[in-house]
Order: sequence, then structure tokens, then C-alpha cells
Amino acid sequence: MTADRDALYYPFHLCSEDTLMELLHRFRTVHFRDYMALQLTPFLGTTAFQDRMGDSFPQLVAEGRLVQGYPTSGPLDDDMENAVDQDLADPVWRNLFHHSFREYRRFQRGLFDPSHGIAIGRTMVPGPAALLQLMNPMRAASAVTVESVRSWSAGGKGASRHAKGGVGETNACRPECYEFEYGLALIKTAVSNLWTVRIGCSRDLTVATESVGHYDLLQRTLHRSGVKLANHLIAKTDHPTPP
Repeated sequence: MTADRDALYYPFHLCSEDTLMELLHRFRTVHFRDYMALQLTPFLGTTAFQDRMGDSFPQLVAEGRLVQGYPTSGPLDDDMENAVDQDLADPVWRNLFHHSFREYRRFQRGLFDPSHGIAIGRTMVPGPAALLQLMNPMRAASAVTVESVRSWSAGGKGASRHAKGGVGETNACRPECYEFEYGLALIKTAVSNLWTVRIGCSRDLTVATESVGHYDLLQRTLHRSGVKLANHLIAKTDHPTPP
């Protein structure tokens, strides 16, 4: 029990009610970020959702047990971009990412929802087929940086669902499109965890998650960078993906 501590939930802006109740049991207050809308270029980014945990639990907000409103959207500043590239260049971090992507359903669905197919380029690919390509073991060792993903988008590898204003919409479902999607998933994951570090350290918060994969990745980042931040795995609820 750490009931005298305040905790920031990560890596998402929402969690299940069961997870929230467990967090409230363990911590004095629970903090939530807003939805992360990442903008890599003026033409490449994701759209923010305006929903917040407090929408479903206004009484907890009124009581001060649920705190929200930490923005995480927009372009990356230089420090964030450099930190992302350090994660992406770390072979231990990359192997942890690929293992979590292959093995943990919660982690996987935070990046790709295979239930209705996955958009690769301008083609909707059945979820299992797309995941099989994305899980190629060679991807764990492929060189990826923030700038390379930007260039892939400009060069036509990027999926049209990420592009704005028509840029990047001439591609088809080519092997390079999988490279782009995997690289973008790496960046989203790194940025989300790095926002956890930034908010947690600046606000003197413990951080907590129920996602085994994100916990392991954050532990690696903290160890490599020497940052002191209390990181809690509240329950191992992440289920392995079926064989």
C-alpha cells in the first residue's frame, strides 16, 4: 500500500473501472493525462479524442481523488525527440517492445485493432494477416528514428489514415508500408512512456500501470537514463495473444 502517494496512470488516458478502483485503493489520488495526439509533421499526425476519465466519475473529480488535464499532444520538442531516438536505438528496449507486441494482447491493441482489419497504406488488410507481417522478428533490429519515419511518410510509405491534406495518400499495401506502421508504433509507445516520465518527475508523482509491456519498457528507459521514478505494476492483467 502507498496510500500516502499520488500516482499517474499510464500509458493511456483512460482505464477500466476495475483498474481505477485498484489504483484508488493503492494511492491517495490518481492522475490522468489527456488523449495523446502525436504530430510528427504538419501533414502526419493523429486526432485527439476529448473524453476524460472524469466524464464517467465526476464525483471522484469533485472529491479530489481523480486529477486530470495533463496535455500530451502536439509536435515533439527537441528533448523529447532525442529521448525517443535513444529508446529506438536501444536493442534491449527494442526487443522488449517486439516481445510485448507479439505476446500481450493489451499492448498490441493499444497500437492496432485487428478486429475489423488494419489499414496498411491505402489497403485494408485482415487483422491476423497484417499482424503476422508486423510481427516479423527482423523488425526488432531494423534501424528506426523519428526522422526516418517522417521521411518514409513523405516518400509515400505512410498510411493515408495518418496523413492530412492529401500528403502520403498515393501508396499501396507494399512491404515498405509495414515498415512505416511498425516505426510509427515504436514512436507512439516511446512518446507515451516518455510523457509519463516527464509528468511524473515534474509533479513528483508515482507512476502506475496494469500493462506488463509498458511497465517493462519504462523500467528499461529509467534504468538506462538513470532517472529515479517510482514505477508500479498494479496487476498482471495483460493476457497473452493466442497462438
